[in-house]
Amino acid sequence: VQLVESGGGLVEAGGSLRLSCAASGITFDDYAIGWFRQAPGKEREGVSCISSSGDNTYYADSVKGRFTIASDNAKNTVYLQMNSLKPEDTAVYYCAVGRLLVTVPGMYDYWGQGTQVTVSS
Repeated sequence: VQLVESGGGLVEAGGSLRLSCAASGITFDDYAIGWFRQAPGKEREGVSCISSSGDNTYYADSVKGRFTIASDNAKNTVYLQMNSLKPEDTAVYYCAVGRLLVTVPGMYDYWGQGTQVTVSS
């Protein structure tokens, strides 16, 4: 199983980025997919997750209304559209797959290597 994140980078506050998570060796149809982030000195936190059907989503309060998660099961790819970015969104962003639609990192089975998002003020 391999998850590869892409789309991170440096952006000014108020800007946008779209992260992608491409999977191989696994079928999204059977899993929930989550996006997590970890800032220096902080614990990994759940940002958003989506059910295998794409019908159910969850967002952390800190990103609600600014981030949108979407899946393309035909491409085995999940996206995280991030708008109105803030400096506090700066972190390494990871995607992960698990059996349950939760944002508890320990409940996820497979993880990508992460992509850095830096938002300048």
